[in-house]
Amino acid sequence: MNSELPHSLTETDIPGETASLSGPEVIRAVVKTAPTRPGVYRMFDADGQLLYVGKARSLKARLQNYTRLGGHTNRIATMISLTTSMELITTATEAEALLLEANLIKTHKPRYNVVLRDDKSFPYILIARDHAVAQITKHRGARTRKGSYFGPFASAGAVNRTINALEKAFLLRSCSDSVFENRTRPCLLYQIKRCSAPCTNYIDAADYDVLVQDAIAFLSGRSQNVKQDLARAMEQASERLDFEQAARYRDRIAALSHVTAHQGINPQSVEQADVFGMFQEGGQTCIQVFFFRSAQNWGNRAYFLKTDKSVEPAEVLETFLVQFYDDKPCPRLILLSDEVPSRELVETALSTRAEHRVSITVPKRGEKRELVAHAASNAREALGRKLAESSSQNRLLEGVARAFGMDEPPRRIEIYDNSHIQGASPVGAMVVAGREGFIKKEYRKFNIRSADAAGDDYAMMREVLTRRFSRLMKESAALDVEGPLDEGDAEEADATGDPDDLPAWPDLVLIDGGQGQLSAALGVLKELGVNGVAVVGVAKGPDRDAGRDHFHMDGRPPFMLEARDPVLYYVQRLRDEAHRFAIGSHRARRKKAMGVNPLDEIPGIGPERKRALLRAFGSARSVARASVADLAAVAGVSTALARTIYDYFHESRS
Repeated sequence: MNSELPHSLTETDIPGETASLSGPEVIRAVVKTAPTRPGVYRMFDADGQLLYVGKARSLKARLQNYTRLGGHTNRIATMISLTTSMELITTATEAEALLLEANLIKTHKPRYNVVLRDDKSFPYILIARDHAVAQITKHRGARTRKGSYFGPFASAGAVNRTINALEKAFLLRSCSDSVFENRTRPCLLYQIKRCSAPCTNYIDAADYDVLVQDAIAFLSGRSQNVKQDLARAMEQASERLDFEQAARYRDRIAALSHVTAHQGINPQSVEQADVFGMFQEGGQTCIQVFFFRSAQNWGNRAYFLKTDKSVEPAEVLETFLVQFYDDKPCPRLILLSDEVPSRELVETALSTRAEHRVSITVPKRGEKRELVAHAASNAREALGRKLAESSSQNRLLEGVARAFGMDEPPRRIEIYDNSHIQGASPVGAMVVAGREGFIKKEYRKFNIRSADAAGDDYAMMREVLTRRFSRLMKESAALDVEGPLDEGDAEEADATGDPDDLPAWPDLVLIDGGQGQLSAALGVLKELGVNGVAVVGVAKGPDRDAGRDHFHMDGRPPFMLEARDPVLYYVQRLRDEAHRFAIGSHRARRKKAMGVNPLDEIPGIGPERKRALLRAFGSARSVARASVADLAAVAGVSTALARTIYDYFHESRS
């Protein structure tokens, strides 16, 4: 039994005789014993890499289709030919198979599946009730806290703006429980009329609970009722000539109006729904998702997918839909711009997971049709912008190849920089760029380990590049890859349509520095036996004039690019990003080091002796200057320990 499967699923063992077979022969051998039940099948290549995950109402019938010699698209034919082993997982229903397929695809990202690469969770507004006084806050991740959750919102900015307005409207506390418990007087939020100060009992529990219930009612879609109640209260306060209280109600109404006014499209007939609009062009797909909650638009997010041209748009949308809700709450209504092949099955699967009825429709008229048309229009515009950016990026990479004498535009550029202050907290940084721009998940930082390298920029660069390329060579050896991708490898990667076709080896390495830095880098690569990687040193001009950069390459005299050359601006942007990342990493390391006391590193010094030493000498620096006799005079410090302390601080001088 596979540990990642629910108890209602079973995994079928595949006969060992398939180990020596490949392609259609493997599938024919599996079909002989395949069950006719619903389930999921997984295809693996000779290296054990997962190629494809699929689901079927009848596993035997579905796999039988793969044994046909013709009628397959190039993508499917290639996938079949690479298959050397398979695994089958049976499920109780086809809906369970659909959910399991989506989970496995998102987890393992098979090469031949349409994969939703969504590494960002959506933020929510949480009115937490795990404390006697409710708190309003932003929330991401698992819903482990007791309270009411509202969302999703498309971005953290949308949540923050909404919370700010809700604080003005309902005066709920946003501070943490520890801050709340230790307040003796109201904080600044009370002074600027964004909190009712329940921490100091400026409002009693009953009145505060009314504010909480109003906030929940507003976020639950009853905004008009809340506004009407506040308007009546404002009028009553005016009639009593309590104009100060009436002004407070007026400000709260204005804050609520601010929330609804910034939602963009606010439908009249849709209280809770997710709207999906799809557009395809140039081998790429954009799907825009709009979130409508409480009859308000809570933002939208665009997803870009690279798919094989043989995959039908309806199949792409259906696959995306199931994967999208694999780890997100599902509303009761989903509106689509296009039909999906198995709408009823997807409805059943999502209803099972959400534990409430989920309806999927493709509206043909009315306001709902306008919503999906708007989403599809946004998808078209977003994809157009992305394709334009990709085209511009490709032209820049072609210009980089011409400027640095490369045969082909680089597919992976690595840029290196160092940062330290007089040798303290030295850090090396690597950023990566490719056809899609900066690829932040590939960024790496290197804490300099060698004491001799600290403060020596050349030695730091040698250490960073040695560690980077030594590891890269080990990983390449494990994957049976000899070095940087050659032209054939690149073409094969492009042919698969894999969104993660970024090669492991760089085509171009940019070093922030001049001839000295370049020589250090070339020396490391030569020593490691690395060939086929172009290395360029980028040095700022006289007086560090960024517009007069000099480029250094092996076998070429230093040269410059035209002042207004777009390639020059592009290379400067790459170098600046490496510098930003290096500085940020250095600051983080320095900040961490500032909280470390050198006494913590000395054997035999625990909390009590540390406090005694600091009381006696005032600081760790004074302890370092003390003599053995002075140290031994401190209570709890023996002569042997005093010698140990003295030697720790004076070892380098002896």
